[in-house]
Amino acid sequence: MNQLLLLEDDISLIDGLQYALRKNGYTFEIARTVGEAKTLLEQQAFDLLLLDVTLPDGTGFSVCEWVRGRGNRVPIIFLTASDEEVSVIRGLDCGGDDYITKPFRMGELFSRIRALLRRTGRTDAPESGEILCGDIAIDLLKSRATLRDIPLELTLGEYKLLCLLVRNAGHVVSRQSILDTLWDQNGNFVDDNTLSVYIRRLREKVETDPSHPAHLTTVRGFGYQWNEVPV
Repeated sequence: MNQLLLLEDDISLIDGLQYALRKNGYTFEIARTVGEAKTLLEQQAFDLLLLDVTLPDGTGFSVCEWVRGRGNRVPIIFLTASDEEVSVIRGLDCGGDDYITKPFRMGELFSRIRALLRRTGRTDAPESGEILCGDIAIDLLKSRATLRDIPLELTLGEYKLLCLLVRNAGHVVSRQSILDTLWDQNGNFVDDNTLSVYIRRLREKVETDPSHPAHLTTVRGFGYQWNEVPV
């Protein structure tokens, strides 16, 4: 049974989430402030964090940064009242894996939770093997990627996107196919803006000149293609 931490100060939302979490088979702890969340995180391990962005004594972003600064790779989903690109970028930059905009449907939230737990190996056995494609190498067992033998610092979303594209190197992968694969077989609740942010951030990490990409190219009207670049 997966253990979740919910950081949220909206009492009405907490009441609904408590019922839904129990109904879906999760155990959980609740924190209403940044301070309470840090105390709980120091006392026990969690399989996933649900972090509200705006809190009485700080932000969910600061908690995420604190968690990542301690080397903890627990999956993190932000609960945000804004889906503006600046908020998405802030969440991804500080180490978040996904975000959902309030008000949200409970079914949508739990689809994302299940997908993220699967992708992090918290519910399924880890992948094994290695993918080699030109100057990129992906160690599936350790969930690590290198570019010309230099480790890439990737968020979970960026890593999964890279794996999907490299597995289909030389072929166009549609935007919808990417959304369907990365977000629990149903991309309807994920907007294109989120994917655009992931694409841009991944390019910044793998391209010599992100404005003129060699690895990850856009095929207008269709999607994206990963191109093998010689070592």
